[in-house]
Amino acid sequence: MKKFISAISIATCFIATIFTAQVAAADDSYSETIANFKQASDTHRFFNNAYGYAVFPTVGKGGFGIGAAYGNGRVYKGHKYTGDTSLSQLSLGFQIGGQAYSEIIFFKDAKAYNEFTSGSFEFGAQASAVAITIGANAQAGTTGNSSSAGKAAAKAAYINGMAVYTLAKGGLMFEAALAGQSFTFEER
Repeated sequence: MKKFISAISIATCFIATIFTAQVAAADDSYSETIANFKQASDTHRFFNNAYGYAVFPTVGKGGFGIGAAYGNGRVYKGHKYTGDTSLSQLSLGFQIGGQAYSEIIFFKDAKAYNEFTSGSFEFGAQASAVAITIGANAQAGTTGNSSSAGKAAAKAAYINGMAVYTLAKGGLMFEAALAGQSFTFEER
């Protein structure tokens, strides 16, 4: 059993190393990432009405039984850059592979913005994200998964004042894991 746990730990570290290198090599253009999210019709109302948002150009995620994700981002109040943030995630459960994706979190009001920028914030179990892809949309969360293609699209809604979208950049990951994202914030 100890050999098995050691093998899993080594594999997880190896995968994390690979994805850390890919994250560093990825194009981390904030304006390009924001433009990509603006192309999705469902995000227009959020960009037009949100108090602010946090954007992560590249989040690297990998796992083999134990998984991890990490990404750096920026926080905007209105459309003004106010500080830097980082995302980290640790997950346990059935998972294998790795992927890179972009993420944006919209803040409905000052309360949600202040909660996120308080220095240390974590999403609760009710949090979910809408995945934006070309030609199909999927909604994933701790309450289950659903997807659609064609004219019907998954719609995000504010939950506790925040709405989350992700945009796949590459990789393949099979996952059925419980995970929570935590964030840090440093004012600019």
